[in-house]
Amino acid sequence: MADPRGFLKDGREVAERRPVEERIQDWNEVYPGSAGRALLPIITQQAGRCMDCGIPFCHQGCPLGNIIPEWNDLVWRDDWEGAIERLHATNNFPEFTGRLCPAPCETACVLGINQDPVTIKNVEVSIIDKAWESGLVRPQPPEWLSGRTVAVIGSGPAGLAAAQQLTRAGHTVAVYERADKIGGLLRYGIPEFKMEKKHLDKRLEQMRREGTVFRAGVDVGSALGADKLKERYDAVVLAMGATDPRDLGITGRELGGIHQAMEFLPQANRVALGEEVEDQILATDKHVVIIGGGDTGADCLGTSTRQGAASITQLEIMPEPPESRPAGQPWPTYPMTFRVSSAHEEAGERVYAVSTKEFLGDEDGNIRALKLVDVVFEGGKLTEIEGTEREIPAQLVLFAMGFLGPEKPGLVEQLGVDLDERGNVKRDLGYQSSVPGVFVAGDAGRGQSLIVWAIAEGRAAAAAVDTYLTGSTTLPSPIKPTERPLVV
Repeated sequence: MADPRGFLKDGREVAERRPVEERIQDWNEVYPGSAGRALLPIITQQAGRCMDCGIPFCHQGCPLGNIIPEWNDLVWRDDWEGAIERLHATNNFPEFTGRLCPAPCETACVLGINQDPVTIKNVEVSIIDKAWESGLVRPQPPEWLSGRTVAVIGSGPAGLAAAQQLTRAGHTVAVYERADKIGGLLRYGIPEFKMEKKHLDKRLEQMRREGTVFRAGVDVGSALGADKLKERYDAVVLAMGATDPRDLGITGRELGGIHQAMEFLPQANRVALGEEVEDQILATDKHVVIIGGGDTGADCLGTSTRQGAASITQLEIMPEPPESRPAGQPWPTYPMTFRVSSAHEEAGERVYAVSTKEFLGDEDGNIRALKLVDVVFEGGKLTEIEGTEREIPAQLVLFAMGFLGPEKPGLVEQLGVDLDERGNVKRDLGYQSSVPGVFVAGDAGRGQSLIVWAIAEGRAAAAAVDTYLTGSTTLPSPIKPTERPLVV
């Protein structure tokens, strides 16, 4: 195990972010150098806090089944090559999860019962960052080719994980992406200050050298129809995500200046990467209101701050969560507690237990204000509190209220796959849809979820596809579609 007395003598320390006044002036990651580099001075000590407990519940907290105690021990022993080998055994892209995952493993950490948990996420990103710097991440091309072909639709984390696993199994894999560059929401949905795209590009280059083919700028279902797709490939993996956004159809929705988050964020990301965007949606000098209190809303907040918004207000219809774990969400479940992201440190006001009743416009047909009312959750429903109506100014409103599943027009309708009651593509225990040879991984089948679930499902779907094509598989399959962990 790691340091036998580590958790007794050392407290939890996390990587320090750059000063707010510095980082809001650029689009670089909020950590100096990188998240992994920022923690290196104390990484051995923090890894040494791992208890090597009899039943490591961090495994249960992580959908990928990361072998966390083992790589904590290897880091503590300064065996970085061994650590990245154990980390890559279960996770294709730890540089993504180490930056973007909310770390349900940490809330399931046994040490967290009565102390601060191990800094698992920071140790993870330190391992992969050091591995890239040391040349320990190498292409793993297959030793032989199966002669079978697979199309992966979507180049987000689920699609990339499935593609890498299937390529390494010897299949010829082509990844299709309708955007002009590969990466899905990893490229255009996640702001640079959370993950610089150089990390994505390095991993894509590794995959190219392994043999994966990428076809960007192809809208499958339009430029390439479903019939031709099935005719050309032996199997298809649908990993296009849940991109149908939830809307708010109240009075004034037609006013100018009201946009979905995924209209706003991709444009900002392109500009941050040096591209030009015509008629860009900008927060500069505007009163910005973000409807939705999750990660996407925080991304909008951080982006609006860097664009120079006059004010930023983030609205959440649910009440403010408690600072500590609620009694009804005991260890090792993932508790709904008050969390502060890097964006929340920088600017903005968060308003809880409030509902938007109406969008109010100016004489030019643009948004000028929101009419709000306080609400309370009683008897299983939200009730307005009389006498709490008020207006707040707004020249830009961004919806960050989640997604309703994959877009149905186009490929989904052409394939004729069955949908479940939530509008996601229905699949069996082998990740196969109602159409033989068509498989589903990630948010397209699961619904909007975490990046660790996307990668885990991509890996599991790859094992199912390999079995379908060859009759057996040696690829790991971490989860079944119906499995639910002790965390959200």
